[in-house]
Amino acid sequence: MLRFHLLATAAVLPFLPTASLAQETFDLGEVVLSGSLSPVAEDRTGATVEVLEGDDLAGSDTSVIQRLDRLPGVSSTANGGLGANATLQVRGLPGRYVVVRVNGIDMNDPSGTQNSFNFGSLTPAGIDRIEVLKGSQSALYGSEAIGGVIDITTYRPTELGFSGRASSEYGSDNTRAATLSFGYLTERAELAYTYGRVLTDGFSARADDNEDDGFRQTTQTFTGRYDLTEEFTVGVAVSNRSGDLEIDRSSTNNSGATSFEERGARVFAELQTGTIAHTFAYSYFDIDRRDPTGFTTRFEGDRKRLSYLGSAALAGDMTLNFGLDRTEESFNSGGSTGDERTLSAQAELLMAPINNVDLSAALRYDDNSDFGGKATGRLAAVWRPQDDLAFRAVLGTGFRAPSLYERFSFYGDPALQPEESRSFELGVEKTYGDNASVKATVFYTEIDDLIQYDGASTACGSGFGCYNQVPGTTKSRGVELSATYAINPRTEVFGNYTYTHASTSGERLTRTPKHDLLLGVETNVTDRLQATLDIRHVGDVVPSIYAPADHKVGTYTLVGAGMSYDVTDTAQAYVRIENLFDEDYETAGGYNTPGRSAFFGVRADF
Repeated sequence: MLRFHLLATAAVLPFLPTASLAQETFDLGEVVLSGSLSPVAEDRTGATVEVLEGDDLAGSDTSVIQRLDRLPGVSSTANGGLGANATLQVRGLPGRYVVVRVNGIDMNDPSGTQNSFNFGSLTPAGIDRIEVLKGSQSALYGSEAIGGVIDITTYRPTELGFSGRASSEYGSDNTRAATLSFGYLTERAELAYTYGRVLTDGFSARADDNEDDGFRQTTQTFTGRYDLTEEFTVGVAVSNRSGDLEIDRSSTNNSGATSFEERGARVFAELQTGTIAHTFAYSYFDIDRRDPTGFTTRFEGDRKRLSYLGSAALAGDMTLNFGLDRTEESFNSGGSTGDERTLSAQAELLMAPINNVDLSAALRYDDNSDFGGKATGRLAAVWRPQDDLAFRAVLGTGFRAPSLYERFSFYGDPALQPEESRSFELGVEKTYGDNASVKATVFYTEIDDLIQYDGASTACGSGFGCYNQVPGTTKSRGVELSATYAINPRTEVFGNYTYTHASTSGERLTRTPKHDLLLGVETNVTDRLQATLDIRHVGDVVPSIYAPADHKVGTYTLVGAGMSYDVTDTAQAYVRIENLFDEDYETAGGYNTPGRSAFFGVRADF
């Protein structure tokens, strides 16, 4: 089942141990999470993070974005089916304001027009945990973290010795997927490897065409760590993802094809000296996208990051975190090139002035080689007047540096300056024993100096428009509600609702739902048979100005159903149906979305 948790913000330590979980009984309890620059217990955090773990992902959806779509405050748009470009919105703000990390590696595309991550090709293969952090978090993550952060952790063994898991799935559009993960764990060492493969005939991305657009992808991840001594640990994380996608070049040419390969690596060393924990890390990310018959045939980008993070335990139940970071980015696209360097320093103080109150204050300064320095901060607090009640508040500032493409491409303007944001949220969480929980969060974010493509701008001299700073302030505000209720020991109902009003100078942002409602139920029919049903209603979406006249962007309702059967204690078979009533809708004008689809699969632990 989909569980919703309020956690604190920020940089998740990529190798923090997590326990394996059952699909319907997982509860964070006292598990320590990276809710800050150092791990923080669940009940001592300030900001809102939604958490998906284990079986929340496995067998639940064809792509990860479908599962994220069901979280409060999260929505998405896609230019077609699996593999096509898809972006995630957090609290009404588009993907360029969301940082995506996998095992501590920043995966946002340095060669992209606005540095966003393409969720369209991200499948659940080997993914163990996802945290969705909301609000302006530049004080912890730097540029682009205006809307939030998606932090992903892949499979790692949790039992001593050799163990693993395997899954295989077949479904509509001749979609075939298989994943194999295995690892080895000792008292001092940990190794894990995942291989995933997905192939689908797909369907036509363009609404005015009927030729299928197929997709093929291979995913591999490797993680390892070794305790050289009790005080000194070294580790590594490596990822590789490559794929091929058929596309419709235009309304009269459906013969296009693109390919991509992205590679990431991170090496780190952890050292304990007295009361201070030190982490030294170097990470690298590279992406190569090819479009042989496109206007621009190749996009290349890379990112190199060297960082240090210290965490000191102080007197009076206080922790001081402090760090330094040096990042280099470059891109090459259609003959346009560009690069930049950013030096960063940050600090965070965690304190508990009284037993039922926790506070945190973070400050960061980023010095960019092109536009100079930018300071950001964040204050967070949680007050627990009683064990089953918590009030939370967060105030943060953020910024997004103009991407290399926005500055140095054929349509770029080197004079662009960073966008700046301020965000605020208030939340309350109440539990009623083990039977029910209710959560509510009010949020507000505003952004100045918005960067968008302007067809009338002449600053770049392209003759076709340029990227430009948009006058006025962009505002996104709303409320998130979520609840769960156990009708009896076998059956639980859950739901969430998000109201979002996002606009620039009074004009609503496109592709952002004003209303987003999810209702669901899951039940244990028998000790081995489980069933789920959920309904998602999205209402009042403004289409892009580029949407064709016959677009289907607006309001839609999707129904999903699934059943799973425990064949043995370690093996399970499942079936699910997506878009049960075959709703005809679009999230991006002129691009198809999946109709009624059915999938059958098996998964097993060993």
